[in-house]
Amino acid sequence: MKINQALSLIVIVAIFVSALASSPGCATIVPPTGGPRDTLPPVLLRVSPPDSSRDFAAKKIVFEFDEYVQLDNIQQHLLVSPTPKINPVVQSKLRTITVQLKDTLEENATYSIDFGNAVKDLNEGNLLRNFSYLFSTGKTLDSMTLSGEVIIAESGKKDSTLIVMLYQDLDDSAVVKERPRYIARLNKEGQFRFSNLAPGTYAIYALKDEGARRYLDKKQLFAFADSAVQSQSLKNDIVLYAYVEKPKPDTAASKRGKPAPKAGGADQYLKLQPNLTGGQLQLNTNLSLSFTEPLRTFDPSKLSFVNDSFQVISNYTLQKDSSDKKITLVHPWKENTQYHLIMDTAFAEDTMGRKIARTDTLHFRTKKQSDYGTVRLRFSKLLLDKNPVLQFVQSDQVKYSHPFTNAQFNSTLFEPGEYELRILYDENKNGEWDAGEFFGKHIQPEKVQPISSKLTVKANWDNEMNIEL
Repeated sequence: MKINQALSLIVIVAIFVSALASSPGCATIVPPTGGPRDTLPPVLLRVSPPDSSRDFAAKKIVFEFDEYVQLDNIQQHLLVSPTPKINPVVQSKLRTITVQLKDTLEENATYSIDFGNAVKDLNEGNLLRNFSYLFSTGKTLDSMTLSGEVIIAESGKKDSTLIVMLYQDLDDSAVVKERPRYIARLNKEGQFRFSNLAPGTYAIYALKDEGARRYLDKKQLFAFADSAVQSQSLKNDIVLYAYVEKPKPDTAASKRGKPAPKAGGADQYLKLQPNLTGGQLQLNTNLSLSFTEPLRTFDPSKLSFVNDSFQVISNYTLQKDSSDKKITLVHPWKENTQYHLIMDTAFAEDTMGRKIARTDTLHFRTKKQSDYGTVRLRFSKLLLDKNPVLQFVQSDQVKYSHPFTNAQFNSTLFEPGEYELRILYDENKNGEWDAGEFFGKHIQPEKVQPISSKLTVKANWDNEMNIEL
């Protein structure tokens, strides 16, 4: 009886499956699709002890969120002020983040813990921005504030990766030897704000943060204020100009030179680089030869400057710069004309004893006048008493500079391209931007004002622009 029932059940199931397969309205079975992508950051549900607690004495802080969270590079993002000797240990697990305080807390001090962009949800990676926690070991929360902005002096632009630091020790060496008292980040507009400061006088600096949060390398972007600031003043207009200090050349070492290379080596010959592009020279510049090492000797009589018929040209001058690493040939060029510079092996020798391998000839042609555009720029509100210099910039490199004598710039031979424009206020009138120097001299860097309008120069075209500063 049981066997017959089983056989009957199998037949019924087979008939049902066959009917489904032959049905014209049979639907294709697909897995359910997910809902809209989660774009919301985690939401803090509760924290113990509560935010802004007074008489704080805990060793552990627990944050609970509405979803699973994770930490991203927490030690880089975490800022604790006042700065502890030992950083807290921060861990995430499921929906919680735990902060274990390892340092002894100061009495009657207001602490802030800024997580930066370290907290995000587990599934979509949505960041919880501007997440911070505040507490006081005393009866009140400090309430002083300071704010301002940091500008990159050489370009006039902003860099949000810098940090701003406050020191109670006003000695210059503190920024090298000690931890800052307070730290603040820059936002994308280059602005900073210190909140909940204790009343006091502070030295203020900005720094490209590389982990140590101290000024340990002159290759770091660095900025300082001319004088200390008072938190009681509630200043909100502090401006710091960041710079990288330029190394001073060791001219004595350059003159001494290096040991001569061994015969047959790859670097046994003098290396030089002309300022040509595709064998062409710009009409509005001079021919220059740059060398990798300073020259020990230079004999102009061993150079011959000739035209395309190899007739000697006499109306030119040769100039050697102060570094002994560049020679410039000055001549009134004709457009679309072929020139040749014949170099004897004895024309130059660098401090490594190298000369060119054999007598050689540099062939080049000047560009056509139609290859250039005409540029006419008129400036309003230009401060001529501050020695302004107009800079034409491409890829963050200054391509051309023009010291102003009036509020206009005119050129009939300008290389086509797109340029950013800046105004350098050249305090020492040397025609180039100069970095600051902190230790000992307290010299601020020269300032540069960027111009929002870009200049697009077209060949064989009149390019005009009115610029209001």
